[in-house]
Amino acid sequence: MRIRSFEASDLAQLLTVWNKALRFDPVTEAFFCRQVLLDPNFLAANLPVAEQNGQIVGFIVGITRQVPFFSVGLEPDQAWITAFGVDPRYQRQRVGRQLFDQLLGNFAAQRRERISIAPYVPNYIVPGVDRQAYPAAYAFLGDSLGFSVMEVASSMGIKLTGFVIPDEVGALEQQLKQEEGITIKSLTARDLPDVLPFIAEQFGWDWYRHARDHLLAYFDRVDQERICWLVAKHRGQVVGFCQQRGERFGPFGVHPAYRQRGIGRLLLVRCLNQMRRQGVFFSYFLWAPTGAARLYARVGFEPLREFTIFEKVLS
Repeated sequence: MRIRSFEASDLAQLLTVWNKALRFDPVTEAFFCRQVLLDPNFLAANLPVAEQNGQIVGFIVGITRQVPFFSVGLEPDQAWITAFGVDPRYQRQRVGRQLFDQLLGNFAAQRRERISIAPYVPNYIVPGVDRQAYPAAYAFLGDSLGFSVMEVASSMGIKLTGFVIPDEVGALEQQLKQEEGITIKSLTARDLPDVLPFIAEQFGWDWYRHARDHLLAYFDRVDQERICWLVAKHRGQVVGFCQQRGERFGPFGVHPAYRQRGIGRLLLVRCLNQMRRQGVFFSYFLWAPTGAARLYARVGFEPLREFTIFEKVLS
């Protein structure tokens, strides 16, 4: 068994191992190139592979920032592991342990202290480990490698066939408008100078990046009919927003000072109703914390998967 850095000639074999080991999360060559090889933070040394008799039998994808990410910069103490897998024929033979030892050693040499699995932005694969799909990997991380559970995130979806705005939500919208001057409207070009700074300040630069990508498509009229963009305002001031493109919903958010008034629920329901009218019959999101999942469930979303986010501090 040889553990070494990824080489270009390994690509086809690595993808074969990936799709055998991570059968609930298969990828194509194009997806792997977009999410890994074309990432500006990609380093071949942080993608160790396990080779046995000339064949790739395992891999682990590690990331450290090589270029600054908006205002968070290089995050010099942080590293991420976004995917790992071993060919089923070679599992339980310490292949995974050797791959982790190599990568964690690389991270230590690069003076990275906190290792997270796997909420790396912008190019995460999945937000964490699906315990139900990969119970052995879950146990391996916690029991053998000493990773700690940091958070459990939910992926949820909703069928939009027959979806209607509940009467109480319609009444809530009228109440918010009449009593508090809060309105929900589709975004226009005039909203851009206020909306994007609001998102960056209240929700961070990854949400800003995601919103900007959607808005570029929206104003370029690329798939515009399948994009929903709503803005909540209080007497002209942006206090919330909501977005969806195709079947994928979110993210969406409300200013902390305006929460617990039903604005988030109203944004969510209005967006889903608009997407149904535009011919989208299913909506999903990849992950949200437990508290947010309760709001989604109230509207009719149902659980799809659960992901555990792990972290380890290198001593």
